[in-house]
Amino acid sequence: MATPREVKLRIRSVKSIAQITRALQAVSASKVQRAIATVESTRPYATKAWEVLTHIAHQPGREHMHPLMTRRDKVENVLVVLITSDRGLAGPYNANILRYVFRKFDKYPVPAHYVTIGRKGREILHRRGKHIVADFSGLPDRPKFSDVSSVGHLLVEEFLEGKADEVYLVYTDFVNMLRQIPTVKKLLPLEVEDEGRVQDFAPQAGHKALPAYIYEPDEVEILNQIVPRFTQLQVFHAVLESQASEHAARMVAMKNATDNAAELADALQLEYNKARQQSITSEMLDIAGGAEALAQAMAAEASKAAG
Repeated sequence: MATPREVKLRIRSVKSIAQITRALQAVSASKVQRAIATVESTRPYATKAWEVLTHIAHQPGREHMHPLMTRRDKVENVLVVLITSDRGLAGPYNANILRYVFRKFDKYPVPAHYVTIGRKGREILHRRGKHIVADFSGLPDRPKFSDVSSVGHLLVEEFLEGKADEVYLVYTDFVNMLRQIPTVKKLLPLEVEDEGRVQDFAPQAGHKALPAYIYEPDEVEILNQIVPRFTQLQVFHAVLESQASEHAARMVAMKNATDNAAELADALQLEYNKARQQSITSEMLDIAGGAEALAQAMAAEASKAAG
């Protein structure tokens, strides 16, 4: 059994860890609210861009209107954009998204190459011997569109040069503070038919008639601007969703760690009290035993003296 001193040192250590996890919980709570607000602020522009893109894409000859909307006859390789975090202590956040991507693409019919956003994903993929085309770790806590646009440029180049016949985006979709869902989205070639399945920015009001627009300049020129930018916007939106999910997962994990530390500290305090009580009882028994032995010794000396 541990000595009272050892138990006291453990209590002090557990309480120190609880202070750290409580601070991380507070920081994550602040960051997740800011991340949610940022996600909400991108939706008006994304919704309008999607509306214009959908209207143009439903015109005759859409397959030949832009190369980023043209399906390849034969798919020989795919490019997967994997979004994870740069830091740990986020509960099952990174493990869930990595398990999901391996389940989806480890046995894919064609070779899969990866673009990583986040250090944790890069490290695991490298350890598994996967081919990493590029890595974009170290994004700021409050990323701007310009911080992520280079990822979109790379994906567009890889697709147009024929190095990737399909591009998929794998990220964690933020639902609420307790639920974050690993999600895969086909990024290129851009598809607009299945609004509910393929594109989160699609209008949710059913299949109402599309309004008539007169485009200036022509539709092809608009597509040349909108389609690449919309691809970048989807990556940016996925990064924001992933960051909100990361902060929410870290906040919950740190709260659980703080609660567990408090329970452990209470259990150790009880153990310390028992050990201390046992130590005091042992000392009292030693004193009583010593006093009894001394009394017996004095009685024996007195008996000898009387005899």
